[in-house]
Amino acid sequence: MDRQLISHLAHAHHPIAAPISEHHLDALLRRASLPAGARILDLGCGEAFWSIRLLELYGDATADGVDVSEPALTAAKSAATERGVAERLGLHLESATSYEPAEPYDLVLCVGSTHAFGGLTPTLEAVAKFLKPGGLALVGEGFYERAATPEEKELIGEYADLAGTVAQMEAGGFRTVYGHTSELGEWDEYEWSWTGSLLDWALAHPGPDGDAATAAALEHREMWLNGYRGLLGFVTLLLRGTAK
Repeated sequence: MDRQLISHLAHAHHPIAAPISEHHLDALLRRASLPAGARILDLGCGEAFWSIRLLELYGDATADGVDVSEPALTAAKSAATERGVAERLGLHLESATSYEPAEPYDLVLCVGSTHAFGGLTPTLEAVAKFLKPGGLALVGEGFYERAATPEEKELIGEYADLAGTVAQMEAGGFRTVYGHTSELGEWDEYEWSWTGSLLDWALAHPGPDGDAATAAALEHREMWLNGYRGLLGFVTLLLRGTAK
């Protein structure tokens, strides 16, 4: 079963697509205090929940969402139409690494999609190229809550601790002006929704696709409950580019 379709189905009831509640999401987006006519870019936008919410909060802003998932972008288009912002949202079915905008942006988002650029540092380098001088970036990344064992790193991946993650984000010419560290309850809500949505869909669609969805959900749940729960944190930082 296609990985992009699995992700789309898993996020059916949690379109934020990150371990963040709507309350804390709104706090991050309002804190940006975007200027009139702001241009927004969402790299790895998925169903574009963040961009759509920004367009609701900033009534004269425009946004571009870039993602490789056709099912996600189809859902994004439908949601934008339903919420009355479709005419201000451009959706681009392509890799974030190949996207070439005509103009720079006031705000660039990359939340939970740093893998698209090969890690956090190259993500920040790419984000900086898309930004106007002194513009804002909103970047979400995992970090280790405690020292991970070699076996845990092999299973989960290489991450810094929180202080190291902040330092890494600021190393490329940014300063942190706000942030949110996801709470355990936000992680749990996200993971129960991810695995549960996929399992529920599988039960309603018996056959090879249902079996593949079940396997993906159970594998993910095992890695969460017996792997990174309480070990892997998630932080979303609002970063201001330093003067150029």
